Amino acid sequence: MIPPREDAEFAARMERLLALYAQEHDPRFPVVCLDEMPVGLLEHSREPLPAAPGRPRREDHEYERRGSATVFGAFCPKDGRRLLEVRPTRTARDLAHFLRRVLDEGWPGAERVVLVLDNLNTHTLGSLYKAFPPEEAWRLAARVELVHTPRHGSWLNTAELEFSVLRRQCLDRRIGSLEELARQIGAWQDERNRKRVRARWTFDAQTARKALAPVYPATGDDE
Repeated sequence: MIPPREDAEFAARMERLLALYAQEHDPRFPVVCLDEMPVGLLEHSREPLPAAPGRPRREDHEYERRGSATVFGAFCPKDGRRLLEVRPTRTARDLAHFLRRVLDEGWPGAERVVLVLDNLNTHTLGSLYKAFPPEEAWRLAARVELVHTPRHGSWLNTAELEFSVLRRQCLDRRIGSLEELARQIGAWQDERNRKRVRARWTFDAQTARKALAPVYPATGDDE
């Protein structure tokens, strides 16, 4: 990450997010981080040889490409719950349908979900109106408060931390179909939710003002 220099908008959005992460968890207004990740579908070109006593499992270095998929993920760092979904595409309609699941299945008891997400062009409430009739779009929009990360500051979204763990623990193997990808990710999600694995976020505003001092514009006493 290369931080910008003297970018007041970056500083303002960053400190807004850091203040949210510092708050105590309120189930009525949970802070939920949303992101999405492309995944290539790869199949073995030759059947792997199973492990045997004194010999590890072996697989050929060649593989077949079977297209790609998108993993949508929502993660509440304070309550240790996450919701993931595999979809073949990453359109505004895909985002809208996943967001409905976040609200109605992931955090159905929340009065309003504070949703942290990056600046992708589909990450607006307008996506809901592209996917649903106005009444349904408004029902969902009324339960969401969008908080966008700074541009070039997607690392401030804790959903990226979850995706990093997902890559290491679940996607470190060849998966050749949407169905198998969904099955593997679903099992990983359920186990993490059972353990209520939370994020230990320690980067606060005081630390940011020291570590990222060049981000903050120089100010003078002009008044």
